[in-house]
Amino acid sequence: MLAIKNGKFIVPDEQGNFVFREEGALLCDGEKIEGFVTEQEIPAGAEVVDAQGNYVSPGFLNVHIHGCAGADTMDGTEEALAQMAGLQAETGVTGFLPTTMTCRWHEVEDALATVQEAMEKQPAGARILGAHMEGPFISPAKKGAQAEENIRQADYELVKPWAEVVKIITLAPEELPDYSFVDKCHAAGITVSIGHTAADYDTAWTAVQEHGIHHFTHVYNAMTGFSHRAPGVVGASFDTSANCEIIADNVHSHPAAQRLLYHAKGGKNIILITDSLRACGLGDGPSELGGQEVFVKGELATLKDGTIAGSVATMNRCVKIFWENTGAQLPQVVEMVTKTPAAELGIYDEVGSLDAGKRADLVIFDDDVQIKATIIGGVKYRG
Repeated sequence: MLAIKNGKFIVPDEQGNFVFREEGALLCDGEKIEGFVTEQEIPAGAEVVDAQGNYVSPGFLNVHIHGCAGADTMDGTEEALAQMAGLQAETGVTGFLPTTMTCRWHEVEDALATVQEAMEKQPAGARILGAHMEGPFISPAKKGAQAEENIRQADYELVKPWAEVVKIITLAPEELPDYSFVDKCHAAGITVSIGHTAADYDTAWTAVQEHGIHHFTHVYNAMTGFSHRAPGVVGASFDTSANCEIIADNVHSHPAAQRLLYHAKGGKNIILITDSLRACGLGDGPSELGGQEVFVKGELATLKDGTIAGSVATMNRCVKIFWENTGAQLPQVVEMVTKTPAAELGIYDEVGSLDAGKRADLVIFDDDVQIKATIIGGVKYRG
């Protein structure tokens, strides 16, 4: 039995919106949350964690991450995923989707097979919830840091063997001959996301409103931008209720762009991601992404031609930046890394809030969103 006391707990209210709760202690029995009790009701013999007035929230979820700590999903090894799981836990993440690149298909399959094995074995650290396939069904015109020679036509027969592993697929809707691929993904429980796309506003809006696509990959990046006569994919992301990923690192999105998204979406349907590469956590110097050389200086990671590659941001840093840039209330920002991604993945009944009966995946952090403790399945990983 684990009891957490003296915290500013971030919990859902009666309408499901996250708010602060500062009274009581939170009990965890084994891997599950038991609920709140008074401090006087903490069972004798329970391990007591004093949050010391810090915030206590559900563990963060990261649905788009290529690598960190010197490891990458495309390494295709259990050791790489274990390294990633470790750093994710240290930065408040308790569950994540290792994300593949637009590489040769056999390399993508090797990576997915390793993710599948890791889902069963679960290395120490953040839990591996499945995989995010970023490409190869994307637009050459908006490939970003993806390798153009590996881009191909969407084919569900390629994805079908991995339907229980893949949770999100990023694609360009204008490259589809029709929406049968999307329909098959949805039938298999796979979220389809619009990204790396040269689509216009009408195509993206139609994909959402008429074909059930409800996710946009790293809004602003690798998509058609907004203007008053051509709203583009960015405009469609603003103008629909679809969930919008954003890399809140002040490199991939300007602080004002973060505020615009926040206001356009009414503070809802936003998912913070890191989109980090193996250089995350290693400091300045050369690195690699999908077989391409990357150079890191400070918060910026670029390819040889200057194209911005993945980020070197951690999730706790993204939470702090978005909180500061938007002026949103902290519980609302926490929803963007807990409730919203959990609901998107269809696992909000298991994780994503501090409700009784859910997994005891929690994080304790201070006003600077520095992680004081990460608890995964009722066990303290750090702190």
